[in-house]
Amino acid sequence: MPIKPQILAAISGAIATYIADEDAACQAAALTAMAAAGPPGPPVNLWALAGRQQAMQMRLLMQRRSLR
Repeated sequence: MPIKPQILAAISGAIATYIADEDAACQAAALTAMAAAGPPGPPVNLWALAGRQQAMQMRLLMQRRSLR
Protein backbone atom coordinates (compact mmCIF):
# COMPACT_ATOMS: atom_id res chain seq x y z
CA MET A 1 0.00 0.00 0.00
CA PRO A 2 1.75 3.23 -1.12
CA ILE A 3 1.80 6.32 1.06
CA LYS A 4 -0.58 9.06 -0.04
CA PRO A 5 1.08 12.25 -1.31
CA GLN A 6 -0.68 14.38 1.33
CA ILE A 7 0.64 12.18 4.16
CA LEU A 8 4.14 12.15 2.65
CA ALA A 9 4.07 15.98 2.41
CA ALA A 10 2.94 16.25 6.05
CA ILE A 11 5.73 13.93 7.20
CA SER A 12 8.34 15.82 5.19
CA GLY A 13 7.12 19.14 6.54
CA ALA A 14 7.21 17.89 10.13
CA ILE A 15 10.75 16.59 9.71
CA ALA A 16 11.92 19.85 8.13
CA THR A 17 10.33 21.87 10.97
CA TYR A 18 11.93 19.64 13.59
CA ILE A 19 15.38 20.00 12.00
CA ALA A 20 14.98 23.80 11.75
CA ASP A 21 13.93 24.02 15.42
CA GLU A 22 16.87 21.89 16.56
CA ASP A 23 19.28 23.98 14.49
CA ALA A 24 17.93 27.21 15.98
CA ALA A 25 18.20 25.79 19.51
CA CYS A 26 21.80 24.68 18.91
CA GLN A 27 22.76 28.10 17.55
CA ALA A 28 21.13 29.84 20.53
CA ALA A 29 22.98 27.57 22.94
CA ALA A 30 26.28 28.22 21.18
CA LEU A 31 25.77 31.99 21.31
CA THR A 32 24.88 31.82 24.99
CA ALA A 33 27.99 29.77 25.74
CA MET A 34 30.20 32.19 23.81
CA ALA A 35 28.69 35.18 25.63
CA ALA A 36 29.20 33.52 29.01
CA ALA A 37 32.84 32.69 28.25
CA GLY A 38 33.81 36.34 27.86
CA PRO A 39 36.64 37.71 25.77
CA PRO A 40 39.62 35.44 25.12
CA GLY A 41 42.60 35.92 27.40
CA PRO A 42 46.11 36.87 26.39
CA PRO A 43 48.16 34.32 24.46
CA VAL A 44 50.29 31.88 26.43
CA ASN A 45 53.92 32.92 26.89
CA LEU A 46 55.75 29.78 25.76
CA TRP A 47 59.14 30.98 26.99
CA ALA A 48 57.82 31.45 30.52
CA LEU A 49 56.03 28.11 30.40
CA ALA A 50 59.20 26.32 29.29
CA GLY A 51 61.24 28.06 32.02
CA ARG A 52 58.75 27.07 34.71
CA GLN A 53 58.71 23.50 33.46
CA GLN A 54 62.51 23.35 33.50
CA ALA A 55 62.64 24.77 37.04
CA MET A 56 60.14 22.17 38.24
CA GLN A 57 62.17 19.38 36.63
CA MET A 58 65.35 20.67 38.27
CA ARG A 59 63.63 20.77 41.67
CA LEU A 60 62.44 17.19 41.20
CA LEU A 61 65.95 16.05 40.28
CA MET A 62 67.40 17.78 43.35
CA GLN A 63 64.79 16.15 45.61
CA ARG A 64 65.54 12.72 44.19
CA ARG A 65 69.27 13.30 44.56
CA SER A 66 68.90 14.37 48.18
CA LEU A 67 66.88 11.27 49.03
CA ARG A 68 69.61 8.90 47.85
